[in-house]
Amino acid sequence: MSNEPSRAVKLFGTEASEPESKLLSAGTLSLELANGSIRYLKLAGVEILRAVAFVVRDENWGTFIPEIHDLQIREGGTGFTVSYRAHCGDAKRKLSYHALIEGDSTGRVRFQATAHVQTDFLTNRTGFVVLHPLTGVAGCPVEVEHVDGTIVKAEFPEHINPMQPFFAVRSLKHEVMPGVSATCRMEGDSFEMEDHRNWTDASFKTYVRPLALPWPYTLAAGSEVTQSVTLTVDGPMPAHADSGSTGSASVRVGAGTGGVVPKICLGVPGEEAAASVEVAEQIKRAGVQLLVCQLDPRNGHGLKELSHYRELAERTGAELLLEIVLPCVDAPEIELSRIANQVKSIELKLSGVSVSPAADLKAVLPGSPPPKTPPLAEIYAAAADAFPDIKLGGGSFAFFTELNRKRPPTEWLDFVTHTTCPIVHAADDRSVMETLEALPYVVQSAKLFLQGTPHWVGPSSIGARDNPYGKASTPNPDNQRVCLAKMDPRQRGLFNSAWTLAYVAHLSLGGVATVSLGAPTGPFGMIYRKTGYRQPYFDDQERSAVYPVFHIIAGLAQAAGKEIVSCAVSNAAQLACLAYRSDAGLTVWLANTSGEEVNVTVDGLPDSFAAVLSLDENSFVSATVESWASGAIGAAKRQRIAPLRLSAYAVARVDLAAQ
Repeated sequence: MSNEPSRAVKLFGTEASEPESKLLSAGTLSLELANGSIRYLKLAGVEILRAVAFVVRDENWGTFIPEIHDLQIREGGTGFTVSYRAHCGDAKRKLSYHALIEGDSTGRVRFQATAHVQTDFLTNRTGFVVLHPLTGVAGCPVEVEHVDGTIVKAEFPEHINPMQPFFAVRSLKHEVMPGVSATCRMEGDSFEMEDHRNWTDASFKTYVRPLALPWPYTLAAGSEVTQSVTLTVDGPMPAHADSGSTGSASVRVGAGTGGVVPKICLGVPGEEAAASVEVAEQIKRAGVQLLVCQLDPRNGHGLKELSHYRELAERTGAELLLEIVLPCVDAPEIELSRIANQVKSIELKLSGVSVSPAADLKAVLPGSPPPKTPPLAEIYAAAADAFPDIKLGGGSFAFFTELNRKRPPTEWLDFVTHTTCPIVHAADDRSVMETLEALPYVVQSAKLFLQGTPHWVGPSSIGARDNPYGKASTPNPDNQRVCLAKMDPRQRGLFNSAWTLAYVAHLSLGGVATVSLGAPTGPFGMIYRKTGYRQPYFDDQERSAVYPVFHIIAGLAQAAGKEIVSCAVSNAAQLACLAYRSDAGLTVWLANTSGEEVNVTVDGLPDSFAAVLSLDENSFVSATVESWASGAIGAAKRQRIAPLRLSAYAVARVDLAAQ
């Protein structure tokens, strides 16, 4: 293959870069300034706030990327000041705002913004958003001051709250270290909090404008919006800051956990059905046991797609599960029997179906009236009649948010499903990887209402399968990092390999029964095909190619049902691990989920030598021609397990033969 790709394309699938951040500090207080927002506000290395941002969103919850001008940064020994002007808008609307950020060594940070509305501006939210992190916060005490001045002692939710934990908020105070507390005061409007873990964001989000008020709403031309967020610290200021990451991590491999690696499945969107048939041999080589095939009559899906699915099953040997979106124009029994008759007419064999009313693919925000659809119990009963003697699933084809807010009657179901997406609210590299922190909370929270019903997750990928909050996914013609975009360029890079390995690892440890990933082809794919959008490097090749994630899916598909072995990771912010035992021996997968090199020490192994495969920048090209996974235990490089060097977003597979 020709045309060696750039490092950016290897890592992210695109030449587009992220804005650089600047570290600002005053004493032991520090924060990062990134595209006009505050990130990672810390005291002595302890994170107090994950982010503070003045956000401007359109009527589909799409976030405008501000154009920043006149940025001025002044730093001194005891403090810093940042000021800038920003412009947001599109062909229909325009506004600008002036921002001022001040911080000092007493632990005080103030962020004020005044927006000037130039045209009538239709928006779902314009104002401040404040994110509290999960570590040291989830399940911990908080003192809430309301806009009327009353103060209530409460707790940040431990399990994911489907609704808002706190309303009419003026300030939030919590302990950040023994004897030291931080108060975050928000002024200029009434704020409320939502549990961001519903969308797998690793934070609690306090935001402006209560959802009970009408939205979208219009900011009138010529009006102004002024708001501020102020953080203050009470208690003795620590004298020294934590040095932070050292670029190293350790993993201690322990004993069996009693759990097993989940079944690894592949989603097949209706629009990719024909293209998937064309790459059936590669899907077969990946070893995926189950294909989750979409059938959405609203999009014209019918016999043509079902015929493609039948051929796909015949050529891959995989089982099929039909994911049925019910338009609910007719009664459920009528719509489902119509589909069942089509399935019978072409002798399509199914191992199961999952069903959801189409209306449930769109979010119903708290306080809004629910859509008029038949009760879920009625839909599930009709599905059981139309498709007897096979597995029946339900839940949400959208995110955990929708499942948590509309919990299904599990007595009808053999499994409950939902998807996730890491680019709902933020699409930068670190935010995407940070969503992994929220997955254990999702699994544990789901257990509270699943009542033992098997938990299935997916089909999920980095890109947004759907937009429950607007008319469509966000366009991304320039291969950028865009919230709620269907096509995310990182799907094609090493970034996605690391994210996928870590994603499955986190869900496996929680006991999820089945994980469905991406798709064979298209924006969520593991196998390249020509598309209407540019795919650097892949478009220039003369032969078929796969994305690096192909090898992660293939490797984990082989591991399904294997006994999971415990792994204690010292630096979970940079490293993910999944270990399991089989008759062949012990396998340990490691993923560097950061953009920095990490040296990994693996302890607790019975042998100091192992077969090691590394999926990284050096092996990227060979991986795209499907040769990486062919290096099984015998062909892989056998080496001493000294510290393993994992470059940015690299994945390593360590195999130890059975003794």
